[in-house]
Amino acid sequence: MSTPHIVVLGLGNLLWADEGFGVRCAEALYARYDLPAHVEVIDGGTQGLLLLPYVEAADHLLILDAIDFGLPPGTLRAYHDDAVPAYLTAKKMSLHQTGFSEVLALADLKSALPTAITLIGVQPVELEDYGGSLSPAVRAQLPAALDMAVQTLAAWGVQASARPDDGSRLNHGSLDIRRYEAERPAADSACRVGDARVLFSKEPR
Repeated sequence: MSTPHIVVLGLGNLLWADEGFGVRCAEALYARYDLPAHVEVIDGGTQGLLLLPYVEAADHLLILDAIDFGLPPGTLRAYHDDAVPAYLTAKKMSLHQTGFSEVLALADLKSALPTAITLIGVQPVELEDYGGSLSPAVRAQLPAALDMAVQTLAAWGVQASARPDDGSRLNHGSLDIRRYEAERPAADSACRVGDARVLFSKEPR
């Protein structure tokens, strides 16, 4: 019996505060745990349909994301298998969720859906802070989310061993959460909610 290929997929946008929760979870899992070769940790960002090959290649799929469950802000939840597409499409916060729900639908249509799917998601607190990091309530859920991810992997036969931080990074060092937060420009020199000249401009008459 072959070893199942497991994909851990962090979704979201680091530039929009709590939208980056899934990617930050994936980064932490990659940096803090020794994982066997058949477990692939991916920053899926907001790539949408470009993630289809990764989903098709997975026997088991673990999704990490910020999801609007309609629950109190900062609430952490896990959903499994058939419940996952429903929560990805129930109330979309951003375009990446639309794209990824389509990825799962296409994989299903092609009979290439992973045999096991788990979604670990957090109810966001702040999404309109451009260039911001995780809100305190959401950031506080990172350890619990990592524990849930490790437990999910264990249920799939993977023993993830914690290890000291040796500098291993899923992404470029410039995206490290500590550097990202430390180098953020002050509010009076960088817009926090998008550029009103672009968002609300009108063509000259």
